[in-house]
Amino acid sequence: MELSWVTVPTPLPSGPMRFAVTARGVAAASYAGDTFAGRPIGVPECTDERRSGLVRARVDEYFAGRRRELELPIDWRFATGPHLAVLRCLQAGVGFGQTVTYGELATRSGVFADPTEPGVPARTVGQMMGANPLPLLVPCHRVVAADGLGGFGGAWHGIEVKRWLLTLEGVLPPTLDWSGPTD
Repeated sequence: MELSWVTVPTPLPSGPMRFAVTARGVAAASYAGDTFAGRPIGVPECTDERRSGLVRARVDEYFAGRRRELELPIDWRFATGPHLAVLRCLQAGVGFGQTVTYGELATRSGVFADPTEPGVPARTVGQMMGANPLPLLVPCHRVVAADGLGGFGGAWHGIEVKRWLLTLEGVLPPTLDWSGPTD
């Protein structure tokens, strides 16, 4: 597994993001955390200036409000089966400034044919979003509950990161303490 990491400063409440890159593209991203796939996040640091420069430039442009989609090559190695199908559906079908509910994404993905228990597909999609190896690139922050924002990671800053990203994308109105780009 040839992963190397690019650290990019962000204005998010969680601080910098880390992106695992391979020869095929970005394989993982993290808002915060110590390990991914059993290895320390950020180790080893990417020394390929072409790869790291592209990731840094695209992420910087997104957070500055100059880019709506990151359009980085993706290495899907950490998602398989139904999880991969749901993530690909999300990436292809829910663009900047849009949201979809967990249940709607379950239906759109086609993964949950004729569920026997109501609510199970939506809850399963919620778990899949929590296990998304490519947050921001595969925009799980755009997946919301039928009655509100829903969850976003287990860390203290999770829901604040989701709120910040949805504000950046114009889904939510800015609050008085908004720290994002201004037009």
